[in-house]
Amino acid sequence: MRRLSVAGDGRFLFVPLDHSVSDGPVVSQARWNGLLRALVDGGADAVVVHKGRARAIAPDILRHCALVVHLSAGTVHAADTDAKVLVGDVEEAVRLGADAVSVHVNLGSDTEHRQLGDLGTVAASCDLWNMPLLAMIYPRGPRIADPHDPALLAHAVNIAADLGADLVKTSIALPMERMAEVVNSCPLPILAAGGPPDGSDLVSHGTSLMLAGCRGLAVGRRIFSSPSPSSLVARLAAVVHAAEAGTAPHPSTIATGAA
Repeated sequence: MRRLSVAGDGRFLFVPLDHSVSDGPVVSQARWNGLLRALVDGGADAVVVHKGRARAIAPDILRHCALVVHLSAGTVHAADTDAKVLVGDVEEAVRLGADAVSVHVNLGSDTEHRQLGDLGTVAASCDLWNMPLLAMIYPRGPRIADPHDPALLAHAVNIAADLGADLVKTSIALPMERMAEVVNSCPLPILAAGGPPDGSDLVSHGTSLMLAGCRGLAVGRRIFSSPSPSSLVARLAAVVHAAEAGTAPHPSTIATGAA
């Protein structure tokens, strides 16, 4: 777990790049290593990729950034886009030199039972290998009326705790100040997923989430589609790692120039 927080403060800025399986290429192959270097230079604590993509990362890039190998997959072309299946295992991640693995669960989906079983199976393997496990668990499916309901999110993150995860990534509560209820319900570090639903300022959004007690942020698309990923990561890292004892820097105090 110490390797997942570059600053050693138990706070985390993860950049998921597993979208290439679900949605299509993140960037062109010619830009891939450049993007990774920008994320590391900006201060990302970890990147999340699938096992094959991990082999395409230049060996020197991850000296100061953790590697999380994502074990779940599904695509936007599936009959059930909420379904996720395991496409890797912990032993493969160990061979790749991963610092952690992640598993996706959609609570309320038609295949929820299978996804929960996969989470439990991976958690058992993680225990054998002393491998940290990030559960990406969201209320998402035909039985979910409000995916931002704080009580529902509290249920989701506690499932991750009960089934053996070490960290959990989930959606934000709305209104956002109620995210504190979700955080206070769970013994695990919670990473808030994505950016603001209304497309507003990402740094202000992240500041509010850290003040609500989240232990980190997991932002993918808003970062890798940014014209300056390194600068944006640096600003978010300042928010995440300056958040001590319920305080965080005001967004206006964070440099806006290139990192």
